[in-house]
Amino acid sequence: MEKNQIDLSQMSFEEALRELEMIVRQLEEGKINLEEAISSYEQGVRLKSYCETKLRDARTRVDQIILKTDGQLTTQPFEKIPE
Repeated sequence: MEKNQIDLSQMSFEEALRELEMIVRQLEEGKINLEEAISSYEQGVRLKSYCETKLRDARTRVDQIILKTDGQLTTQPFEKIPE
């Protein structure tokens, strides 16, 4: 693992989001050299993907799409899905 690369498997969603926000601020300020900017951008892409996956997983755990007998789609909380 590169010295700048973060171990995402050990991060919570909130930690990853804070790190992503910090990277965005650094890139927007433009005070880092080109190589650091590229490395930060690549890490930001990884963090964004990780956060999106975490959100998608959380959403799946909370809501499930149900196809009703009349063909209509609806959502209901995960724990209420009939078995």
